[in-house]
Amino acid sequence: MTEPHVTKDECRDFVATVRLRRPPNNFFSLAMIEELAETLEGLDSDPQCRVTVLCAEGKHFCAGADFSSGGGTYATADLYRAAVRLFRTRKPVVAAIQGAAVGGGLGLALFADFRLAAPEARFSANFARLGFHQGFGLSVTLPELVGPQRAAELLYTGRRVKGDEAVAMGLADRLIAAAELGSAAHAFAADIAASAPLAVQSIRETLRAGLADRIAAATERERAEQERLRHTEDFREGARAMAERRTPHFTES
Repeated sequence: MTEPHVTKDECRDFVATVRLRRPPNNFFSLAMIEELAETLEGLDSDPQCRVTVLCAEGKHFCAGADFSSGGGTYATADLYRAAVRLFRTRKPVVAAIQGAAVGGGLGLALFADFRLAAPEARFSANFARLGFHQGFGLSVTLPELVGPQRAAELLYTGRRVKGDEAVAMGLADRLIAAAELGSAAHAFAADIAASAPLAVQSIRETLRAGLADRIAAATERERAEQERLRHTEDFREGARAMAERRTPHFTES
């Protein structure tokens, strides 16, 4: 029997804890995103859950696609349909970020309502350094969090942002010591869960009105561009460089 990619703890204080379970890097896959969507959709119908903490086992929250063999998980229509399902869920999500939230992993982190980050966390929209186009709805979520100018900088350069800078620019909400990240995320979620659940869901629906539809439209464009660019020599060079841990040498223009 295949091990689950996602697990859920029993609700405590009306807070569910959902864990990504592909340690140490938690590279994303269609199976993982589909399991996560199914889990959160189930929690939408659970009266014992008002808020979810999303965390991950291992060194990293989600290190994006696996380029260790020069390949990677390419965006597919099924993957992005599963991503849109996440954005359509109704209850708040607090993400606890340790290690890397990179590429598609950053997109996953930004689906959440809030992000608590360890100082050692690093956020990166590293797509351009791969010769690739951003995905997972980052075309919408990143500018909304940090503003269009800062989003353009992060997307064009692919640079890494540590936890303290992420909080300063609005990419994360609180900086928490790694050893305290789980308990702090639970306390943050429990504070939300102490409010009237129907009121919180109503407020959230107002604040996020149209977001899932915009994500659906954005991922159509993102997927088409990713499909086009993955056939270029620059993407092949970017994937090789990532796997070989060296600076890429791009040649196309």
